[in-house]
Amino acid sequence: MIQKLLLHLRAVGPALIVAAVVLGPGSILTSSKVGAQLGYSGLFFLILSSILMIAMVALSTHLGMVHKNGLCEELAHYLGRGYSVFIGLVLFLVIALYQSSNNVAMIAAVELLFGRNQLNLLVADSHSKILFLLLINGFVTICLYLTTQLYSWIERAMKTLVLVMILAFFVNFFIVVLQPRDYIPAADPVKIDLIPLMAMIGTTFSIAGAFYQAYLVREKGWTFANWRQGITDSVFGISVLSMVTGIILITAVILFHGRQDPVVLNSIEDIASQLEPLFGKGAKVIFSLGIIAGALSSFLVNAVIGGTILSDSLGKGSRVDSNWTKNLTILVLFIGMTIAIISLFGSKEALPVILLAQALTVLGLPALGFALIYLGTRPELTGDRKVPQKILITCFIGFLVACLVALRTALIIYEKITV
Repeated sequence: MIQKLLLHLRAVGPALIVAAVVLGPGSILTSSKVGAQLGYSGLFFLILSSILMIAMVALSTHLGMVHKNGLCEELAHYLGRGYSVFIGLVLFLVIALYQSSNNVAMIAAVELLFGRNQLNLLVADSHSKILFLLLINGFVTICLYLTTQLYSWIERAMKTLVLVMILAFFVNFFIVVLQPRDYIPAADPVKIDLIPLMAMIGTTFSIAGAFYQAYLVREKGWTFANWRQGITDSVFGISVLSMVTGIILITAVILFHGRQDPVVLNSIEDIASQLEPLFGKGAKVIFSLGIIAGALSSFLVNAVIGGTILSDSLGKGSRVDSNWTKNLTILVLFIGMTIAIISLFGSKEALPVILLAQALTVLGLPALGFALIYLGTRPELTGDRKVPQKILITCFIGFLVACLVALRTALIIYEKITV
């Protein structure tokens, strides 16, 4: 089984990179909370989100093969440069703002693996954490400018990190399964918080990640002759994401669902601390490695997505190795790091930033979904170049789901503002 998995990993690339970006610390936390609250019924929403994501990634793969230019450049051709820049800016700002969570997750992941006491000189206080973030972002910046054939380097790194995540969470899952449940489930139903469920759907069905798939296909050098391989890549890559997310969700069901004293999971540390009394430090280390792999995979590529798509929307090209893409990627890294540093000092200014990020997501996801479907239904796509109808219908359903999630998020933001 492992040998077959390795063969698949060698054959695929773009969709696996998208999966590695989507499956970050936020996905791990939200799927754990959904499992703790909803139990196995949460798998239904995970499967539905995964099907919609596969369809959207397949559509983006198809568009990346049949179009000569990047998606934003194609939008500029059909709808004008203004709409193209709008799409690029929305996605850039959303990714830049959420890059801050990747910075914070890097600190949490290192603390989780080594322990706070052992890292007094590294991440014990705010000033040391700032130095740590400067080192991490500086290292990524150096890699961007000094690494040749950047796409190949990213692809190899993501395959390694995804494999680490798979092994870590599978080992952790089997440890949990072998440990009998040590509590009697509560008879009374627990009050359900829908926010984690909405977040899990949003992170699994990431239209922003799907949008970037077309650019990865172009970097891979695939043409329409690689259509079948591209669809296989889409299905396999997102299935890996869903499998790991499902394993995390089921682990949380076994450990936390139905407790008479409900477990509050507000952070990655909360999840890991719940594992340590049952399984010792060994399981915590394994879980920590999975968290670090997830944080690194999301950290490395998330910024590149923002830089690539904004560069393309401005008409400056969409190649990962171009100076425009690299410079805008550095800007993403800087904005994300700055927001994270503000949050480290407990500044109240962080709350408006988070609300702004949510508002931009509300604005961005339906717009990105519309853009993909618009390009996929162009009359110029005829014959073999035409997108299969099943993919378009599924993507349209996904677009409606994105609108509903956006509406729900808008209501949450409104409630926070008016309270």
